Amino acid sequence: MREGMEIIIVIAVVVVIVAIVTLVVAKRRRTVRDERHRQEAQEQRDLAKVSALEADRRGAEAEERAARAKRESIAAEQQKLAAASHRGAADDLNAKADDLDPDI
Repeated sequence: MREGMEIIIVIAVVVVIVAIVTLVVAKRRRTVRDERHRQEAQEQRDLAKVSALEADRRGAEAEERAARAKRESIAAEQQKLAAASHRGAADDLNAKADDLDPDI
């Protein structure tokens, strides 16, 4: 009977030790997994930051291009108006010359 009790105690101790080792290993695996996930999350945040900065840069370039196009449009309109004014002045001078020319 005593020998049976010793076997039960040894089995109980082994079961407790196996349970403790299993818990320790599981906790270690969780810790390693969590650290890996933290690293992956940080990498994703870094990539997101780089992507956001690139988007900001492209947006700024687009705004600059639009402003340049607006300035060009205004300058073209001013040149068009100046050309029309010169054309009108030239037409007036031709009309005046025609009025002065006795052969016409």
